[in-house]
Amino acid sequence: MSRFSAARTPGTEPRGAAAADGLGELLRRSATGDEGAFGELYDAVAPRVFGLVRRVVRDPAQAEEVTQEAFLEVWRTSGRFDPSRGSALVWVLAIAHRKSVDRVRSAEAARTRDERYGATSGEVAHDATVEEVALRLDAQRVRRALAHLTDTQREAVELAYLSGYTHTEVAALLNLPLGTAKTRIRDGLIRLRDTLGVTS
Repeated sequence: MSRFSAARTPGTEPRGAAAADGLGELLRRSATGDEGAFGELYDAVAPRVFGLVRRVVRDPAQAEEVTQEAFLEVWRTSGRFDPSRGSALVWVLAIAHRKSVDRVRSAEAARTRDERYGATSGEVAHDATVEEVALRLDAQRVRRALAHLTDTQREAVELAYLSGYTHTEVAALLNLPLGTAKTRIRDGLIRLRDTLGVTS
């Protein structure tokens, strides 16, 4: 059985500020090539990472592959982690989420190419290109807007909307009462909306 699909040992999830600081320190040491630190980081967050990837990718075998790819990127880019921009856990989960979405999009694109093969007469899909550019610009705007949130708001919003956790899971992950987690998410979304100039 895969180490990712094994049952999570109670009490091993990283919780609270002390655990978050510990994960940040493990990332810092990993950036210096400390394989032992990376192994500790892996053991601490792998169940969370695999759970997130599995929710996005669905297929267990592909989820294992994507999880491995995510941790490989974490190892390669650990020196880029900036604790002033969010927690180590959110940073790792963001990488895993991006890898998961890339895998799903790649699979969908391949499926679409197969379905349309021979039916497009070699025409350039201008609409698709414009849509992709628009999506990327929107993503850049959102990333800039996230920088205007407080650290606590940004962490809660990223977990809920970037990493796909429910409010209850966000509360458990951050070791907060559910009401506090909901308030942070709500306040963060209001501030995001105002920063982006979105009107209801």
